[in-house]
Amino acid sequence: MFRSFVALLLACLTLPAQADVRLLTSLKPLQLIAAAVQDGVGEPAALLPPGASPHHYALRPSDLRSLEAATLFYWIGPDLETFLPKVLAGRGGPSVVVQELPGLQLRHFQAGHDDEHDHEHRPGTIDAHLWLLPANAQVIAARMAADLATADPEHAERYRANLGAFEQRLAALDQRLKARLDKVGNKPYFVFHEAYDYFESAYGLEHAGVFSVSPEVQPGARHVAEMRQRLQAAGPACVFSEPPLQPRLAGTLSDGLPVRLAVLDAMGSDVPVDAGGYERLLENLADNLAGCLEAL
Repeated sequence: MFRSFVALLLACLTLPAQADVRLLTSLKPLQLIAAAVQDGVGEPAALLPPGASPHHYALRPSDLRSLEAATLFYWIGPDLETFLPKVLAGRGGPSVVVQELPGLQLRHFQAGHDDEHDHEHRPGTIDAHLWLLPANAQVIAARMAADLATADPEHAERYRANLGAFEQRLAALDQRLKARLDKVGNKPYFVFHEAYDYFESAYGLEHAGVFSVSPEVQPGARHVAEMRQRLQAAGPACVFSEPPLQPRLAGTLSDGLPVRLAVLDAMGSDVPVDAGGYERLLENLADNLAGCLEAL
């Protein structure tokens, strides 16, 4: 009995120690970056469930408890999670506004992107989908690694090693994506949400138009006719919607036209949360974009 107890004790001592650091992010893409940095030490959590709008999310009591219990909290900023500033004013622990990190490459929405029908992406405001640029993901990961090393010095070396491995994997992925997407850069496509400019700028892509549709306000007949005319003029093209649902309008616009419908998920809704999750988010975007455009 005593030998069994000693063996069990030794086995427990050889298991990797888990850090008592609770890292929470507002959105899943930030959670995926954190998972790469915390690999083997801890598991980050995300505040918003899949499919929830970062513009209009209503916090539950359990969300407030998670926020208060988090050692570190990361969110994009008031240009995206508009419900958070008042809540975070009373939080005790550090809350990092990612869009303010030094070294980030930020984009701003421009006039002429169909802002008449898109009140959340007003000209001049920050394009908050900044995680879709690999260089920005590296900046975010570096800040997370530094913060974790301070909060959990026992595992500081592991965080730094994870960061280095993440940066190496991103560099290799970047080369693969450039080679794949370079072949489809001249083919036309349209999106229902202007969320991909960072990714497009990294890989020489540019959407031909944005069919901005508000969930609260359905487009009128004139706007629908204008969008359909743009599709007709483009010829064979792809139209990308976002999960979880494809807008019914997509079928109306593409009916009888040489248009292919596909999906782009900027949030990585179905991507497992692990060390390679962020890379899979980018790979899925590239595969869905190239897969549709290559078939035109």
